[in-house]
Amino acid sequence: MRFHLDDEQRAFALSLDGMLTAAGTPAVVRAWTAGDTAPGRALWSRLAEAGVFALAVPKQHDGLGPLPVELTVAFTEMGRHAVPGPLVETVAVAAFLDRLGDEAAAAWLPGIASGRTAASLCLLSDDSPYALDAHAADAVFVVEGDTVRLAAAAGPVQPSADPARRPARPLGGTVLAHGPEVAAAAAHAAGVAALMTAAQALGLGRTLLARTVEYARQRTQFGVAIGSFQTVKHRLADTLIALEFSQPLVQAAAVALAARDPESDRAIAAAKVTACEAACAAARAALQIHGALGYTEEFDLSLWIRKARPLRSAWGTPAACRARVLTP
Repeated sequence: MRFHLDDEQRAFALSLDGMLTAAGTPAVVRAWTAGDTAPGRALWSRLAEAGVFALAVPKQHDGLGPLPVELTVAFTEMGRHAVPGPLVETVAVAAFLDRLGDEAAAAWLPGIASGRTAASLCLLSDDSPYALDAHAADAVFVVEGDTVRLAAAAGPVQPSADPARRPARPLGGTVLAHGPEVAAAAAHAAGVAALMTAAQALGLGRTLLARTVEYARQRTQFGVAIGSFQTVKHRLADTLIALEFSQPLVQAAAVALAARDPESDRAIAAAKVTACEAACAAARAALQIHGALGYTEEFDLSLWIRKARPLRSAWGTPAACRARVLTP
């Protein structure tokens, strides 16, 4: 089966690429890392004006969706430009509240669609006690079993391999709903989050590859460009193949989710593990081909390199995704 974006979807991707290129995202990422969220929230508003968050919100709550295919297009571009913030988590909250269908949906979804509200989601467990960017979110939803509560505060920011990803433990809060519908909505939200993370990883990997190819053409050794060396060519070709194989899986998972295919969770798991492993391979290739330059924080490429490993584990580890794909 083949999956192609239509003209409108490709134009949407190009418009986001142009906007994010002009926004100078490396400076936004560095400000976010330092705790200054103002540039990130300004960029968030511009993304909202482009309709990104409305794609996750149903029309009855001032949205345009939910439109999973278009969302993956947007998240691929945001991954390509390393946009910081709880992007995946906000979309996951929209999916959660949409499925929950209670008064909280009417209270929060219009704000998410318009960009006024940035949200984070924590599916509480021993392995995952943190919410991403809780310090910067307007609302943090915490699901524990059959109960969801709105956190009252966030604990100290925890260290991360990617300093622009700032996890914190949500504290206290008010119970919003309780019952089996909460767990079902949370499972749906986790699937949406995994798919958006896969799309982010795909975009991330494409930027890493493009910048490494450009560097390999310019960097010379023994009087020739290092890109002419057979070993470097093979490494870049392997990276390209991995990314090319992951793209149709991401698109197929989005189509399955849009169609409410009962097998969509397995398609999402396959997309997640494939795209994130491809992004990690791209990060390793970028780091090694750039040499010592790739390690420096001053070099913009490091902002992309350091995102690959955390995305690999976010919203489903490789082992968990593979187990889901193989489960009958």
